[in-house]
Amino acid sequence: MKPIENLGREEILEHNEQYMLKRLTMHAAHMCSIQYHNAKPRLSMCCRCFEDLYREIADALEAVVLHPDQSLTIKPLVVHRMEAVEECIYLESSTPELDDTVRLQDIYGVYSSMNQARGRGMMHIK
Repeated sequence: MKPIENLGREEILEHNEQYMLKRLTMHAAHMCSIQYHNAKPRLSMCCRCFEDLYREIADALEAVVLHPDQSLTIKPLVVHRMEAVEECIYLESSTPELDDTVRLQDIYGVYSSMNQARGRGMMHIK
C-alpha cells in the first residue's frame, strides 16, 4: 500500500498481463487530477461512501455521483476526475498499463503540456 500525495492511499490487489485491480482510499473533500488514459479502459466501483466522478461531456466536466455498490466505466481518452464527498474507498479494475495516465490539471495547479498537444483548452467543471 502506498500513500498518494495527500489524497489517501492506493493498494494494487492484482497486477498481471490481462488486468489490474486496485483498492483506493480518498480522504474527504479531496480530488485527484483531471486526467485521461490513452489506451486503458477503467471500471470504478464505489465501495463505501459517496464520491463524485466528473467526466467529459461536450468539453466540460459534469458530475456523476457514485453511491456504494455503483460503478462506472471510463473509456480511453475520456477526461475525468474523482472527488470524495467523504472518506471514500473504491475499487478500480483496468487493463494492466501502469504508465497510461495523462494528467491535465490537479488541485495544485499542475498543467500538462499533453493538454495542448491534444489541441484542447482546460476543461470547465459544471
